[in-house]
Formats: sequence, structure tokens, C-alpha cells
Amino acid sequence: MTFDSSQTGTLESEWADADRWQRLPRYAGPIEHLVVLAAHPDDETLGAGGLIENVARDGGHVTIVVATDGEGSHPASPTHTPWQLSRIRRREMRKAIDHLAPDAEIHHCEIADGQLRGHVDEVADCIVDVIEKAGSSATIVSPWSGDGHPDHRAASVAARAAAERTGSQLLEYPIWMWHWGRPDDDKLPWGDMVAIDLDSETRMAKSSALIEHVSQTAPLSDRAGDEAVIGVEMRSHFERPFEVFFADGKGHSPTSGSDAAAATTSAEAATTDTSSVDAASGTLDRDFFDDFYAGRDDPWGFETRWYEKRKRAVVLASLPREQYARTLEIGCSTGKLTEALAARSASLLGVDIAAAPLRVAGERLADSTHVELRQLRVPEEWPEGEFDLVVLSEVGYYWSRADLDTALDRAIGALSDDGTLVACHWRHPVMEYPLSGDDVHAAISARSELVGTVLHREEDFVLEVFRRPPGDSVARETGLL
Repeated sequence: MTFDSSQTGTLESEWADADRWQRLPRYAGPIEHLVVLAAHPDDETLGAGGLIENVARDGGHVTIVVATDGEGSHPASPTHTPWQLSRIRRREMRKAIDHLAPDAEIHHCEIADGQLRGHVDEVADCIVDVIEKAGSSATIVSPWSGDGHPDHRAASVAARAAAERTGSQLLEYPIWMWHWGRPDDDKLPWGDMVAIDLDSETRMAKSSALIEHVSQTAPLSDRAGDEAVIGVEMRSHFERPFEVFFADGKGHSPTSGSDAAAATTSAEAATTDTSSVDAASGTLDRDFFDDFYAGRDDPWGFETRWYEKRKRAVVLASLPREQYARTLEIGCSTGKLTEALAARSASLLGVDIAAAPLRVAGERLADSTHVELRQLRVPEEWPEGEFDLVVLSEVGYYWSRADLDTALDRAIGALSDDGTLVACHWRHPVMEYPLSGDDVHAAISARSELVGTVLHREEDFVLEVFRRPPGDSVARETGLL
């Protein structure tokens, strides 16, 4: 069995309308130790995210074994190397698992994507080692052997070998079967299927986890070779109120469809506590930015996009003074805004966490002897001295809440008595970022050491200017009032 993810597969509406679902027996735990094998990062969330959340919520131990880093997901990508994709997918997986089972352990086998068939014994050994170290009975969950993907088949063989060696129960989850299979296909092993119902809390957690796998559910760029791997229709297969597994019949306790229906929790309205999610989100590290800039001189489109040109003009027009003695720009990137700020500053220091954009900025500002550029990990590292203008443009949402508070402490502490702090941030959600632009500006506005003098808010970005009290207006400061 093979599949082609670029072609339209079986629609979720066809699966949903099939009466066979009503007759599937329901799986009944409990599970003391759940060991989930993923051939690639995201398999575990797609196929077993609800089960992972249920076991963790019930106090069970969850371990994720990841065979490959999924670096082969975009073999023709013109913007990302396999190594970059492997780093991105590892980060996405950790964030996804944090929604489902924050205390789960993750073990990476680091086998090359697409080469799992030659390393089945290594994966089996890893699973056995995890179970033996835990010292408890386990349920192993792996991709289904008939899923049509060679890595999924190999993962199933490894999981079955580990189950036999440890006496563990084995469940297998289909992923690509929903794409190429059909609900009227009698060749599918319907008799081996069991379902696990997901309540509203579990479905919310799984949805949040799926969103974290951005590299798979959204295009890497608008260029050929960077298309999304999991389209909207494919993703809908994994947004059902239940998950389906193939059971090997060893140790599982199915209940009848009628009993399961009676036990199923009805859908409820649910809200997400974004404050707790944000609080658990960490500051993006240097590797994230190194990966992002690799091979790209202008990934944000500072040079070409009218949006960026217009936003810079709004920022510059909002500065209350024509000239500043000493300016600090945090997150100067490739130096396009830096160049404009330099024309209004006697001295300017631009800092960024990544080396690649600083090289571009250095070339751009080579003739500006009053501009200094430094690579710093802010707020852990902070430049000495006092500044009468501090600029935080498109940088605050990369920090955790704790680091944002630290950065604001240091920025305000570095302001001169009549200094200005300018903040400008994108307002649309970006799932990889710990905070939103609105979160950042709410935190700044709450600081009693500052008063807001300019507020420009539109759908795409928010710009604010803050000064130390009393924060005189431009007209009053220049003698017009």
C-alpha cells in the first residue's frame, strides 16, 4: 500500500458518515506506563495525542520514543536544509507534548529520516530499555504496520518486537490510512479496531498540540518545495472526538459500542487559559534565529515589503524628538530600521542575538562610524550605559514573561531622566512565539515608571511611545504651549 499526499484523499466527511464507527468497541484502560513510538515528530500527536493526554491526566507515566527527526519532510525545500528542519521539528514536538503531557520524557533515536527499515533493532532496544528502566508494566503505541509509509511499517516491526520482549500490550495508530483508505473497504482489518473517546478538555489539548507542528501544517515559504505536508482536509481526520487504534488482542478490554456511547462525555464549551500557556513558554534560543536566517539575507522582507516600509515610517514619525544623543535598538536584525534611526542619533548601539543578520547590518552601516553593532543575548546580557532612546521593535514576543519583565527592568533602568522607550510589535498570533504583541504592550503599559504618549493600533501591529513622567507632549516640549 502506498500513498501520495499531494493528491486529494478520502474526505473526513466520508469517514464521519460511515455507520461502522458506531459499532467499534471502545478501549478501556487504565494504563500505568504509556510508551508512544513516533516514526517522525508529529506522528504521536496526530495518532495518539488524545490517549497521551488522558494517561497523563490520570496520573500515568508517559514516554515518547522518536525514531527520526523528520528532516526529510521537505526534500526539495529551497529555504531549509535537512539539519534545520530536524531542529525545528524537535522544538515543535517538545511544545506539542507540553500541551498533552508536560512531564513526559522524550527519547530521540536520531535515525535518518527514511532509513528506519535498516535500524529496527536499535529502535526496539530503545523501547525495551525505557520499559525496563521504568520497572513497570507498559502499553506500547506505534504507527500501524499497514499505514503505507515505509518508516511507519518499520516502526511497527520495532514496537512489536519490543512488546514481545517485555510482555507489553501493543496498540497501533493509523495516519495515512485515513488519506488513502475508504470506509467501505472490507479489506481493512475492521475487526481489530478499537476507539478511545476524547472529552472536550482532551480535544482542546490535542488541537493546541497540533498547532505547534507549524512546519508540517503550514508552508515553510511561498516557494515550490515548501508546501504544507498536512493540509486542512488531512488534518481534519485527527480532530474527531475519538481516536482509533488497531489492537493486538493482548490485554485490552473493549466495551460494547452501546456501553461506550453511554460513557462518552458530551462536547462542552471550553476556553484556553492563555496565561498559563504563556507562563510555561520559554524564550526562543539562539539556535532558533540561526536556523531562521540560514541562507537568507532578508527573511522578513525589510527591503521589499510595503508593509515594512510603511511601518518604519510610522515608527520614525512617532518619535517625539528630532535628534537623540544616544540610542539603543534591541533586536536590530539586518539594520534597516537601524539605518533610519542612525540619521536621528548622535550615537547608536544596535544589538541582536544572531550573527547572520548582524553581518548584513554591518555591511549596510559600514560608513556610519557613530553606529556600533553587538551580538548579545538580551536580557541576560545587557549593554552598560544610559540611553535617551530605547527601541524594542518586533522583539518582545520572543521572550518568556519572566524575561520580558527582566528586559523591561533593564530598559527602563537604562533610560535617561527624559528618555523615550518605543515599542512596535506584530499583533497576529505566531504559535512558535512565547507571547503575542498585545501581551508585550500590556506588560509595558502596566509599568508605573512610564507614561504612554503615543498609541497607534491597527489590525496588523501596535506602536506605542513611553516616557518618564510627566511625559510632556511635543508641542509643550518645543514651546508651542
